[in-house]
Amino acid sequence: MTKENLFSIAFYNTENLFDYKDDVHTLDNDYTPSGRKKWGHYRYQHKVNKIAKVISKIGTTDCMFPPVLVGLAEVETKQVALDIIHSEVLRYLNYDCVHYDSPDERGIDVALLYHKDFFELTSSEAIPVQVFETNGVKDDTRDILYVQGNLYGELTHVFVNHWPSRRKGIDKTHFKRIALANILNYRIDQILAEDPEAKIIIMGDFNDDPTSESIAKHLVSNRIKNPMEKLLTPKEGTLIHNGVWHLFDQILYSSTFEKEQKNQFQKAAIYNEDFLTDWTGRNKGEPLRTYIGKFYRGGFSDHFPVYAIFKK
Repeated sequence: MTKENLFSIAFYNTENLFDYKDDVHTLDNDYTPSGRKKWGHYRYQHKVNKIAKVISKIGTTDCMFPPVLVGLAEVETKQVALDIIHSEVLRYLNYDCVHYDSPDERGIDVALLYHKDFFELTSSEAIPVQVFETNGVKDDTRDILYVQGNLYGELTHVFVNHWPSRRKGIDKTHFKRIALANILNYRIDQILAEDPEAKIIIMGDFNDDPTSESIAKHLVSNRIKNPMEKLLTPKEGTLIHNGVWHLFDQILYSSTFEKEQKNQFQKAAIYNEDFLTDWTGRNKGEPLRTYIGKFYRGGFSDHFPVYAIFKK
């Protein structure tokens, strides 16, 4: 099969891609010129250019173009997403973006970049998420971004996610991620009730692995497939924590992408090329980060991107 017959869809957690302006309504003080990270114009632009470089290369071994759709996590504003697509390496491609400010206390959101030559946007919305701590206090987490559009002429439903973290422990937070899976299932029910053959893409940083309860038991079914299940190994994933690899970043799709010939799923992969990897010290083999603690490394992210290849 030739490159002309294939296209890709990608997801990338950009790890704290803040602008360098202080927003009084969010906890972004570290990422300002006077903050702990000493985050200013040069470092911001350097990271934007690096993220754009990654996007420009994802899937190009298989396809003629960079991804048609790119879900992003941890971008602070719509302007940040626009800065990525207006960067030197992407400005000549016909990308646009969808972004909504969410109630996340740090002000980091999800966004969707789309190549206008191949994806025609028809509608979008931010799906509010209501989850609570065990003490009843509301957790101001990220909205789910829902985008509809014509992907190579076929109506496609896209959900971009960044589910609540495990920071307080898996056992104390897993119910939140199950709650988000159920919110997605409710929307999927609505879509399939109207069109049983609808094409649906679900992508994001789920803060859970493919084998976790929220994904394996509450999202994956005979109607939603997860091609990322076999990508996680003891030596490979999208991020590493305490010496253990995880695959929190995933792209799932409705089973219609396997049944029909048009826009048919082909394969999924982790984009973990050498230039994205730290080859020094105790972090050898891990994603090359922008910071390790307070120390600036000038890298990309603590996550590797993932992508899926489809046949037109």
